[in-house]
Amino acid sequence: MEYSIQELSRLSGVTTRALRWYDQIGLLKPGRVAENGYRYYGEAEVDRLQDILYYRVLGVELAKIKECLDDPSFDRLTALRSHLSALEAEHERLEKLIRSVKDTIGAEERNEKMRDEQKFEAFKKQAVEQNEKTYGAEIRTRYGDAQVDEANAAMMNLTQAQYREWNELGQEIQIRLEAAVQAGASPEGEDGKAITQLHRRWLTLVGPRYDPARHRGIAELYVMDERFTAYYDKQVSGCARFLRDAVVHWANSELSN
Repeated sequence: MEYSIQELSRLSGVTTRALRWYDQIGLLKPGRVAENGYRYYGEAEVDRLQDILYYRVLGVELAKIKECLDDPSFDRLTALRSHLSALEAEHERLEKLIRSVKDTIGAEERNEKMRDEQKFEAFKKQAVEQNEKTYGAEIRTRYGDAQVDEANAAMMNLTQAQYREWNELGQEIQIRLEAAVQAGASPEGEDGKAITQLHRRWLTLVGPRYDPARHRGIAELYVMDERFTAYYDKQVSGCARFLRDAVVHWANSELSN
């Protein structure tokens, strides 16, 4: 079956303006263009648009989607299975949040006092599960199951105040990193030292006792693994490397004392 651009727009929910933009950037070309300039889309283009929308739901940028779909090794069935796995994980995450909201509503309606631990249970579980999904294999290989399980348990046992501090520390580290990199500061200077101390506190809130060698090893991952690098460099490039260099310098300094 063949669709005009207006028909495909109604079918998919994607605006004609977006479809024209996809054509312009080479993401989704029409199957044919009539002599009058009208675009028409066939089965292959409908399937490709469906693939694009799956990737968009998962937050993938258009340039990356085009790269994936144009890769000669792209396998649609494998990609669909990957989408299903990601969506099921997101569904599970949302279900936990929904349960948490329902529990809170129920407690309010019954004029019951909800335990502080209950209020943040879903958020802590989400943080643990996301970390396992994204970095679990690497950190378990590097540090062993026992240390990772201990860190996960520590996260789940955080009090409300500790959980808030852990989140705020992460935000402060990012803000200070971006400011230091933009100012051209040295990782071996006072800015690097302060950030290293903040990062040490952030780690020890959800980990075993402080070990400078372990701290240094974790920081090395920030430049070795592109996912860590992308996280720290999302606004200002060079933050992951600054953090790694600062931690290595100041952890080495502590080890030598």
